[in-house]
Amino acid sequence: MSDGAPIRTVGFVGLGHMGRPMSRRLAEAGLRVLGHDPAPPPAGELPDGLTLVASAADAARGAGAVILMLPNSDIVEGVVDGLLDVLQAGSALIDMGSSRPLSTQKIAARTAERGVAFVDAPVSGGVKGAESGTLTVMAGGAAADVDRVRPVLDVLGGTVVHAGDVGAGHALKAFNNLLSASHLLATAEVMRAGSRFGLDPAVMIDAINSSSGRCASTEVKWPNFVLSDRYDSGFGLSLMLKDIRIAAELAEAQDTPLPFGRAAVDLWAAAAEDLGPDADQTDIARWHGRPQAEHGNDDPAR
Repeated sequence: MSDGAPIRTVGFVGLGHMGRPMSRRLAEAGLRVLGHDPAPPPAGELPDGLTLVASAADAARGAGAVILMLPNSDIVEGVVDGLLDVLQAGSALIDMGSSRPLSTQKIAARTAERGVAFVDAPVSGGVKGAESGTLTVMAGGAAADVDRVRPVLDVLGGTVVHAGDVGAGHALKAFNNLLSASHLLATAEVMRAGSRFGLDPAVMIDAINSSSGRCASTEVKWPNFVLSDRYDSGFGLSLMLKDIRIAAELAEAQDTPLPFGRAAVDLWAAAAEDLGPDADQTDIARWHGRPQAEHGNDDPAR
């Protein structure tokens, strides 16, 4: 895809909860970072060392790699439409959001026609992982292309996994989030049942975390965001629903039914409808996976 020269300038499109700390780490690593967001954060929240530019195209001009950290495939496709005539041959386009794998493959075919490599590299680890550079990066693409952009990915992630060809990273991330959403919902239901019986939620969490039922939800999300009444993990409930729908639809397209996963998707969809677009993923604990007829204002999780 290129002559192998090191990437020194990175365009970064999407300066939200994850994009800001990620772009900050790149700037701190000595890279020139050109950042753009349609709704840029206040000047005081912009990372030091980042140059804010007026458009995604401006972020891509002269960049050895352009990172997209955007909410969904439809937005990614629209942004790519405006970048194809700007991206220089030999550069790389890296989609680090959670997108539909089949859309990803179509975009990669289009960029290849322009001599631009495409790597899908979604991440897990949340805002804390973005700030500390300990994200897990799940990369999809040709081995040579992933190797080419690995120095950039290594700045952002403590673990970089080459998942396979283009689309594999987005597929793996979707399936990971289906597991994450499932155990977050299951934890909410168990905690509600235990609380109704009279168990102390904090005692339950401590016991579960030294037992076979422990998971990321009991070890991280519940202590940090639910029992603390914060509900501010930095990842929206609507984004989680989008990701798990991708996982279910991808599996079903491969003739692999997911009865448990589909049930989880339906419950998260009901929660999203009840809680609204601004809900955090951990707000599922307020909702508790109850049927709509049972929803109320009580919060027996705590």
